[in-house]
Amino acid sequence: MKTAWNIQGELILNCNCDVFCPCVIALGKAPPTQGYCHGWAGVEIRKGFYGDADLTGLNVGLLLDIPGRLGNGNWTAALYLDERATPEAAAGITNIFSGQAGGPPGVLKYLVSNFLGTRQVPVHFTHHEKTRRFVIPNIVDGTVEPIPGKSPDQDVVISNTEYWIGSEVTVARGVKSKLRDFGRVWDLSGRSAEIMQIDWAPKT
Repeated sequence: MKTAWNIQGELILNCNCDVFCPCVIALGKAPPTQGYCHGWAGVEIRKGFYGDADLTGLNVGLLLDIPGRLGNGNWTAALYLDERATPEAAAGITNIFSGQAGGPPGVLKYLVSNFLGTRQVPVHFTHHEKTRRFVIPNIVDGTVEPIPGKSPDQDVVISNTEYWIGSEVTVARGVKSKLRDFGRVWDLSGRSAEIMQIDWAPKT
């Protein structure tokens, strides 16, 4: 039997597309605006578990390097685990974000063909008003914020999508965003970003 699990929280993603990334609507069938996708994702787990392991309060990072249309696969990825995770929590998060545990991230099992590895490091996810900052020291320093809309009190949101991460996506951009690891050196400042609330669990 598969292990029961659940993650509730927030996911932010910053890639090299022009604002706004077409993959959210095209579901990976249209090419990224630059023809390829370089990006990082950060996850704040506000509440979560994997079997008996408590995941609440932990943060997770991903490096994503995609050569063309997302739906074509052949992704390269790396996983960054919060240094505070217990061995049981780290194993659970690895199973979830490798796609092995099913649920929405289950697509990663089929799309990622080159896994660079896992690092257990300090992973920081902070909020200041509408701005999110995601930091893995010496690896990622990323700040994203929603793009302005007609009403300053409301974010620009794309709703009712079939996007695997979440059906409602806040349109954002990287303000200051750099990644350096595994031979990649990316500056994604000013590029497309997404903010999503997540509630993931395996299908029953």
